[in-house]
Amino acid sequence: MPGVMRRFVPPALVCALLVLGGCSGGDAGPRIGLGTAGRGDVAEVVEAPATLTAKADATLRSPAEGVIAQLKVRDGDTVKEGQLLARISSPTATEQLEQAKEADRQAAGGVAPPTGVSVGDFKKELDKIAKRGFKEARKLARTIEDPKERAKVLAEITKAEGDYAQAAGAAQAAVARLNAGLGGLSSALASLGAASRVQTKAAVRGAQRTVDGLVLRAPFAGVVSLGGPSGGDAGLGGLLPPQLADLAGGGLSAPGAASDGTSVAVGAPVTSGAAVVTVTDISELRLSADIDESDILKVRRDGPAVADFDALPEAVYGAKVYSVGVTPQEGSGGGVTYKVRLTLAAGTLPDGAEAPEPKPGMSAVVRLTVRQVKDVVFVPVTAVVSSGRDSTVWVVQNGKAVRRTVTLGAEGDGRAEVVSGLKEGERIVVTGADAVKAGQELP
Repeated sequence: MPGVMRRFVPPALVCALLVLGGCSGGDAGPRIGLGTAGRGDVAEVVEAPATLTAKADATLRSPAEGVIAQLKVRDGDTVKEGQLLARISSPTATEQLEQAKEADRQAAGGVAPPTGVSVGDFKKELDKIAKRGFKEARKLARTIEDPKERAKVLAEITKAEGDYAQAAGAAQAAVARLNAGLGGLSSALASLGAASRVQTKAAVRGAQRTVDGLVLRAPFAGVVSLGGPSGGDAGLGGLLPPQLADLAGGGLSAPGAASDGTSVAVGAPVTSGAAVVTVTDISELRLSADIDESDILKVRRDGPAVADFDALPEAVYGAKVYSVGVTPQEGSGGGVTYKVRLTLAAGTLPDGAEAPEPKPGMSAVVRLTVRQVKDVVFVPVTAVVSSGRDSTVWVVQNGKAVRRTVTLGAEGDGRAEVVSGLKEGERIVVTGADAVKAGQELP
């Protein structure tokens, strides 16, 4: 369970503390062991499950339907930022760009309502189409995985919306003048054409971005894996399709499919949004841990920790707290946890040799040192008996058990600091404390 402190005490440590009574007790009753309150250092530790993650990863997707014309990398290749990874051939994307340019040229020459449709109604229809188009464009843009590219596209949509609103306002005024007999038809149509041109220009930009996106380059240095997970559509040409009527929903693609890499090869077909290459930056590995709400307030940035990986049980890795999250999450046991991220340092094997470097996705257990006290009185945690809000230990006086209330401080790695209520060297029950009764004779 996340955030549960270790209360296991190695038998060797227990018996080492039994300096007077030794490990006593027989098969007929509970095993009771005696020892003394010691003095030393206590490190309070919070333990939690964690997963290893890379510094960054990015899945590059085909922005349009086509085939893989070039593939310059293989699984496991190390690449540099900006390096060419693959090239997609997409006649659809090229044709869409030409259509967008043609629609823009037509809009530049002016627009006119269909026969039987008034200029005012034509303007209202253009506004409805534009509103739906911008809404769908935003919805699609939010599926872009790269946060920088997503922000860039959203900003472009916002600008296009502002430009359209300004042009639509001018068109509305022109239509109003026309209806009042104060303006001519040509002036109103020119204003409508200017509003339409905002759409067609945006369509050209989106279609051009799709064509440019057919060349896949590494966004940063890292290691390559062919294929990738399912995710949002990478086709940006559909943000504002070339035909105004298509803004009602046409030109938008479904989310991209996952790919295990076996289908990624030269000549292989790809759909819009299909994962082609994933780049992972492993220059810095980080652990993502879920810390229980009862422990999260103890965790501090830059605090020390160690990590044990399930795949490398004999190795111990150093770690340091990188960030402490504030967003609550529901834990597996129904409680609340918070995300804590740690940077991973090198690991060592029992013989002192350097441990292998783990891979992203591996599971681990992290032990975060949240508090350290030095040269204090301590007892094994097995000596402490909780009774309501009080913590007690059994002290040996004249050979009999006497209950003593104590105040505890830091607790971890099998030790509990005693702030008050006990002195160094006093004899206490260190094992089997739950079975002891007041006045019981002890060996």
